Amino acid sequence: MTTPGGQERSDLESSQPRTIPATLHRIAGEFPDRAAVVTDDRVLTYAGLKDEVRQAAAAMIALGVGPGDCVAIWSPNTWHWVVASLATTYAGGVVVPLNTRYTASEATDILARTKAPLLIGMGEFLGADRVGELDLGALPDLRHVVRVPVQDGDADSAASWDAFIARGTDVAAADARAAAVRPDDVSDILFTSGTTGRSKGVLCAHRQSLDAPAAWADCAELTSDDRYLCINPFFHNFGYKAGILTCLQRGATLIPQLTFDPERAMRAVQEHRITVLPGPPTIYQTLLDHPKRAEYDLTSLRFAVTGAATIPVVLIERMQSELDIDIVLTAYGLTEASGFGTMCRSDDDAVTVATTSGRPIAGFELRIDAASTGGDEPVSGEVLLRGPNVMLGYLDDPEATAAAIDADGWLHTGDIGNLDEAGNLRITDRLKDMYISGGFNVYPAEVEQVLARIDGVAEAAVIGVPDERMGEVGKAFVVVKPGAELDEQSVIASAREHLANFKTPRAVAFVDALPRNAGGKVVKPQLREMI
Repeated sequence: MTTPGGQERSDLESSQPRTIPATLHRIAGEFPDRAAVVTDDRVLTYAGLKDEVRQAAAAMIALGVGPGDCVAIWSPNTWHWVVASLATTYAGGVVVPLNTRYTASEATDILARTKAPLLIGMGEFLGADRVGELDLGALPDLRHVVRVPVQDGDADSAASWDAFIARGTDVAAADARAAAVRPDDVSDILFTSGTTGRSKGVLCAHRQSLDAPAAWADCAELTSDDRYLCINPFFHNFGYKAGILTCLQRGATLIPQLTFDPERAMRAVQEHRITVLPGPPTIYQTLLDHPKRAEYDLTSLRFAVTGAATIPVVLIERMQSELDIDIVLTAYGLTEASGFGTMCRSDDDAVTVATTSGRPIAGFELRIDAASTGGDEPVSGEVLLRGPNVMLGYLDDPEATAAAIDADGWLHTGDIGNLDEAGNLRITDRLKDMYISGGFNVYPAEVEQVLARIDGVAEAAVIGVPDERMGEVGKAFVVVKPGAELDEQSVIASAREHLANFKTPRAVAFVDALPRNAGGKVVKPQLREMI
């Protein structure tokens, strides 16, 4: 097809279907010279990113990746991850991110279940070569492993990637694949954490992987002028969809970090004039309390978003005043809802932002199922979501899909919450984390909110532990702020001033850090293991 001026235009550019390849073409046409991805070793403009993606997609096709095939990516936040994920969808394939902390056996399980013919894998990372530990004989479908370098001097992995890219000679074949992709085709399979059993693979379509992040970007007021520091790992929804795919749709510049180092993050904010910095609450707490914070110019920051059941109001206020961030929001989402669900808005006050997760976005309907908690409190119950961005289903698990999405299309999230008068969602806990003390329901997030307000407490998490008389009682795990002095009795006494007796923790353990998953959520099964 040709334009009036006689220039050729691809089918992607002319038809503009709601797919990831079409979005890449559109944004590269609008902002060809704008930096798309910036790392220490590479700067890719949007035009350069499109060229790199097309060649990588051609290389995948040359290796035998067919439409609908899975390509697994097991690597931290390098520019290769961005190229590999976009190239996979460009070739008509399905992105399967793997957690960089997975053991070889955990990765093997997912590789086998997805039948991935290609793995884009990291070299040595955090002192381990996890890709090298794979038993390839147990993975007959995995025909190719391409390594990417994650540290200086990793010549073998760099050569592996270069040799892979060199195979991408038939770019026309890649363009044809990309033009054939449809909005309802599966774009990615992200696996749940598996803390309640075997991890489940969540199937999302192209339209969902674009529309939900676009709604997030609207709340963030994200534009092509923004420079986004991505600390959240790409293998997680927070890094992949709220990071890569959000920036892609707005033409913003993505600056990824391999791992979170507070001083490196502050240096990046200063050097790159970072405007957007999402992350779990611990990131902001660490930056605020860092002894060298005053040495760095952080005034470019304008937007931050975080998410957790418990966020002290004072943290939001400090982010706004001491870090001078114009917009600070909180959000709630889950993998089964394309990573999203609700979000605060820029005109919400600090208390609303700290104590709620805002109102539905991305076309979601929200309902509280009071019956799920026995109906003791009419406005409290399991959070249900319904809308076009609810997952297509779980990979090869129709029974689990039917259990998660009822006949009326409501996704049962497993989270307990309630709504305030303005319709803001307040997550009080996981359904499975609630415990019963003396016949009364206790939601740990309520207790954690009180503990977080105690002077000297940096973070806190609460679980129920067995008790002969009460059935269960609360045990708190507390991280103390540097220089503060707290003991068990003072914490319990402070909590008792604000909580009913059955809600007050009976024991306190002081720890250096709380165990968290990639999304920043506390992994409570690990706390139970500590007991």
